[in-house]
Amino acid sequence: MNKVCVLGAGSWATALAKVLNDNANEVILWARRQEQCDEINNSHTNNKYLEGFELDEKLKATTDIAEAIADSKVIVLAVPSQQVRSVCQKIKSLVSSDQIVVNVAKGIENKTGKRISQICLEELPNNKYCMLSGPSHAEEVSRNIPTAVVAASECIYTSQTIQDYFMNKYFRVYTNNDLIGVELGGATKNIIAFGAGILDGLNYGDNSKAALMTRGLTEISKFGVAMGAELSTFSGLSGIGDLIVTCTSMHSRNRRAGILVGKGLSIDETKKEIEMVVEGITATIAVYEMAEKMNIEMPITECIYRVITTDLNPEEGVMELMTRSKKHENESIFKL
Repeated sequence: MNKVCVLGAGSWATALAKVLNDNANEVILWARRQEQCDEINNSHTNNKYLEGFELDEKLKATTDIAEAIADSKVIVLAVPSQQVRSVCQKIKSLVSSDQIVVNVAKGIENKTGKRISQICLEELPNNKYCMLSGPSHAEEVSRNIPTAVVAASECIYTSQTIQDYFMNKYFRVYTNNDLIGVELGGATKNIIAFGAGILDGLNYGDNSKAALMTRGLTEISKFGVAMGAELSTFSGLSGIGDLIVTCTSMHSRNRRAGILVGKGLSIDETKKEIEMVVEGITATIAVYEMAEKMNIEMPITECIYRVITTDLNPEEGVMELMTRSKKHENESIFKL
């Protein structure tokens, strides 16, 4: 058995711990709250994040991060994107160079605009890094519903190693060496999912959502290629695949948050109602500001940014998008 630690104990962290446990690894979850650890260790549940799901008795949890990391072959970073740097700083004196760091958070650091791999390179420069991303809801993975994801790394051996750790009969893992594209696909789709929720909150229909998702994918691709990603990546699991599942499922907290905004709640009221990090809100701000500096036209992202940061009414924002100057559908793609 190989020991694997999962830093974080939310829904996705718990689901991935289950996958790793099913694959005959020794898995330990790190949580900040002792009462959550006690629930996992004694009751074998984590009901705040995966209600009604029973965990294997072999799964353990601890509040001691050093205990979690010690002797682990793989360290899974399963904390919100804005907390990744602080967690890396917490563990940098504890890790050894032969431990692989796997990030599963989909986001961009607000203050710096950096991708998670860039943060890890700064804070944990001696460790191999891999990103696990794709259309995957924790609620479904925990029930063994067939799911396919991507392990992305600049080192093919690293991505193949992580593929071996996670892949099984219900959790299929592909490899990809376009780390930039996989990271940006996972981060930017949350923006469009938040927008899709707004449309649902406004009681718009399938036509509107299909248009948003399609034109949103154009923005995602344009931004990604400008940042050094490969265009083909956005046609894969971490691109259109993740976009579809996040824009259409009620498991998506980004979509649920958008619904509340579309119904008239403020951003602060929405965050309070969701009770978990809404990556789409933070990603919108980071991506819009980066696109502005790079002179990349992203009208949907700009509209959502204004809904978040100003008093723009969502319905007025939709009308602005609908009445923009005439365009050729592939005009922006030709400019890539």
